[in-house]
Amino acid sequence: MASLAYWIWLSAASVSPKAKAALIRHFGDAEKAWLSPKGAFSSVPGVTPLEAERLEQRDLSQVSAILGACEEQGLQILTYQDAAYPARLRNIFAPPVVLYAKGRLPELDREAAVAVIGTRKASVYGLKMSRDMAFQICRCGGMVVSLLTHGIDAEAARGALLAEGSCVGVLGTPHEEEHSRLAQELSVRGCLLSEYPPGRHSQKQFFRERNRIAAGLSVALVVVEAPERSGTRLFAQDALEQGKEIFAVPGNVNAENSAGTLSMLKEGANLATCGWDVLQDFQILFPGKLRDAGSDPAPFTGTKAPPAPPPEPVREEKVVDKPAAPDYIDLRTQLSGLPEDQMAILSSIDPAGTHVDDIILRTGLPTASVLRHLTILAIKNYVKRNPGNFYQLNITKK
Repeated sequence: MASLAYWIWLSAASVSPKAKAALIRHFGDAEKAWLSPKGAFSSVPGVTPLEAERLEQRDLSQVSAILGACEEQGLQILTYQDAAYPARLRNIFAPPVVLYAKGRLPELDREAAVAVIGTRKASVYGLKMSRDMAFQICRCGGMVVSLLTHGIDAEAARGALLAEGSCVGVLGTPHEEEHSRLAQELSVRGCLLSEYPPGRHSQKQFFRERNRIAAGLSVALVVVEAPERSGTRLFAQDALEQGKEIFAVPGNVNAENSAGTLSMLKEGANLATCGWDVLQDFQILFPGKLRDAGSDPAPFTGTKAPPAPPPEPVREEKVVDKPAAPDYIDLRTQLSGLPEDQMAILSSIDPAGTHVDDIILRTGLPTASVLRHLTILAIKNYVKRNPGNFYQLNITKK
């Protein structure tokens, strides 16, 4: 326990991961670093004068609070010297000195772990490909590593969970600052990792620093969708510098979100259209573990648009002198006889208009089917197509 206190001290210190790793290389472990003579930190290569000054405080006052928070949050503490610490991470630039784990930590060095990443502002195509790719990787015997960021990364984690496979999420914050429902589910069915102890104040650079961990845990990286200039490409560069295999999913050549992935393919990234494309070359490293399980898509679990309400019972109406205006017809009569898919599409469109991508997500129907039905509905004057692929209801007029 005494030795653990020094590792926690170092993990909580307000210095860069590079400086922490430099101390371990120089002194051998955290305890020897803490017990070193005064002024010793300033002579360690890779430690800046400001970092040396902060380390010289040798403040152990936070250790008890961090240990208590770990127990309360159900966090396992893995130090750089622990047997359960992933060996893959020991070989990367600036390995984390401590990992705080929540959930079931797999034997990561025995897993064909693949990081699946991409843009936050993903298209419907990108979200589907990310979910399917992660789903297939798990079905083929691999494991998924995700940053859990909204968009491609989060959808990859969902795909892994749908496959009932193994997934590890790498956080860019202390555990208590991640409140998403997905992270909560992953902490029960998978594992969440962070190098930041409870109570550490989050900083912007943490989200870049976690990339080296996610890449280090993985044998390969799949970029599903990314603009030309994005954090995703920085992640890919980190993974490439670690010697990881890089894969990219092809996309629409005219789409901004595909510019980065298409450039990566031109630069030599491997083409990936399914999970087996990624894992097949790793069979020799994981004998008997990987198999071609096909390219079945992940089941859609989104909420479909609610069905149209049943028609109200016909009531006998009194005869009035003024006939109904000829420019309008009864809505029930107008919608009667429409196929179920077309009714679902109409129900998914908001009064102010809805983008075609949102219609596809809300209905859960195939893209081609939605586009075909929208064309039919537009011809029948049930919907009106506005600029930017927004559709608006047009069902009160003849």
